Amino acid sequence: MKLVKVILENFRSYQERTEVEIDNLTAFIGKNDIGKSTILEALEIFFNNNLVKIDPSDACVYSDSKIVKIGCVFTDFPEEIVLDSSSKTDLISEFLVNKDGYLEIIKEYNCGLKNPKEKVMLKAYHPTKPELKDLIHLKNSELKNKVKQLGINTEDIDLRSNVSIRKAIREHYEDLELKEVLIPLETGDAKTIWTQLEKALPIYALFQSDRSSSDQDAEIQDPMKIAIIEALKTVQDDLENIKNTVTKKVLEIANDTLDKLKEIDEELANQLSPRFKNEPKWDKVFNITINGDDDIPINKRGSGVRRLILLNFFRAEAERKKRENQSSSIIYAIEEPETSQHPNNQILLIKALKELAETDNTQVLITTHVPAIASLLPTDSIRFIKKHANGTKQIYSKNTINFDEIAETLGIFPDVNREVKVLICVEGPTDVSFINHVSKLYHEKDSTYPDILNDKRIVIIPLGGNTLKDWVEHKYLRKLGIPEIHFYDLDNKDKPKYQEIVDKINARNDGSKAFMTDKREIENYIAPSLIKQIMNIDVEFDDFDDVPLIVAKALHEKDPNSKPWEQLDDKKIKKKVSSVKKRLSSEVVPAMTYDLLCKQDTNKIFEKLLTEIKMLCSDYIVAR
Repeated sequence: MKLVKVILENFRSYQERTEVEIDNLTAFIGKNDIGKSTILEALEIFFNNNLVKIDPSDACVYSDSKIVKIGCVFTDFPEEIVLDSSSKTDLISEFLVNKDGYLEIIKEYNCGLKNPKEKVMLKAYHPTKPELKDLIHLKNSELKNKVKQLGINTEDIDLRSNVSIRKAIREHYEDLELKEVLIPLETGDAKTIWTQLEKALPIYALFQSDRSSSDQDAEIQDPMKIAIIEALKTVQDDLENIKNTVTKKVLEIANDTLDKLKEIDEELANQLSPRFKNEPKWDKVFNITINGDDDIPINKRGSGVRRLILLNFFRAEAERKKRENQSSSIIYAIEEPETSQHPNNQILLIKALKELAETDNTQVLITTHVPAIASLLPTDSIRFIKKHANGTKQIYSKNTINFDEIAETLGIFPDVNREVKVLICVEGPTDVSFINHVSKLYHEKDSTYPDILNDKRIVIIPLGGNTLKDWVEHKYLRKLGIPEIHFYDLDNKDKPKYQEIVDKINARNDGSKAFMTDKREIENYIAPSLIKQIMNIDVEFDDFDDVPLIVAKALHEKDPNSKPWEQLDDKKIKKKVSSVKKRLSSEVVPAMTYDLLCKQDTNKIFEKLLTEIKMLCSDYIVAR
């Protein structure tokens, strides 16, 4: 199941009904205390009601009502719902999806109570004709009575099946009087349907920015808990068999005991019956902590280390999910990923989260009040939360985003480390990986060149093609007072894509400088022999050929069972090219040697780039 919308009503600061669109990657940006974390915590209540629990104080203080609603809208919901061993149905034929054809689940909480209880409903485009509106709640006997009252021929109806009876009753009427209404899921087959839907909901994993220092409740514990829950989902059938076996054995012993009791006191024995109190909680069976040197819990090493472990959990998850085709749906929600991290680690984390969001059955939500983090993300993933003078809130998304307003509201890069002397601005994550590796090669040859990945004086930022022009033209980065080095692909040698931007940067008098490749793009500096060695394909290309496209085509045609490349649609080709760019970056580039680079970079573009960075990292002082 994929989450596509969140609905809040009367929850904390969201008094009015507020709908928030959710993508595979969604970033909530805004001032502190604007309501970013409120959205993530509302989802925690909806999915788990554990790490954050619904509380009487969660009702909006400006409202007279104590009823709170939290809703989620899903696509890719189960096509089939099993009611029992002999009966199946589906949400569409039961009229349990909304007008747009999505599954919309609303949870309602009465916060006037000391311990608010949830009431689960579906918002559905459902029959409202009096004879039809409550069919999903009726028992089999009640449905059969309705058939009899309506005089419906039962010859073609399976009267043992509620599904069959409901279908016949609905078909008895021409006009169902369909309207969007709330359907409670508390009785009859509605309750059974919710039981099945609840099992199919995505795992929701919230990582909060503020944590206690307890080893059992720190950032490093939470990823392991999620790993346990995901692992358990893969063996659900085995666990069900274990549960049934244990239940059967224990009940046999309990019944034998009662039989013996009957011999002594039959009346007492007849009053007793064995039953299990609760379903087994398998996730409680397993527990894990991570200890450091000398068996010292990692949480004693400080929040920075804990967050660093969290970073590498997400990196590992991204790689694992690429390897595994089948995995349960999961939503990772991370508050303020920039917390306690050097800017370079922030970039690594965002890169890992972006890769994670591109894997199947995975969504990522983050919050931040740092525009620098937003600059690393696709523009269509950003949700900017703004509070108006009258107290109402508006969430801007996609085409309504105004980057000038974000910069004016929040300022730019307030958390950049004081050690940072140079900002390197590139187009995308693969450029980051390439330049990091090249700088390492040069550093190994001559230690006066910086090793960018491990140098705290340097931050490298993928600005992204969609917003790059805005960042340069509006001079957002200049407010930092740090020299910038920009490095972009040439793309077209006759009409370079970023020539105008490069000219503007080089015309500054603030120490900033811009470079462009002298080939089509950064992948053209990879030696074909290295691609053959790593990927086992023969490719040839010139300085201005589309290398990722050539490699993607060669890999595709290597598979004898693949359809002709020419028959693939643009979307499929684009996906393959994107995948190849990542593989080239993660598998081939790390194998590149200094000598191979020099053969490919005959004009020493990268040496010039690194020399300029080296100068800025020394005693460079710029007047502003």
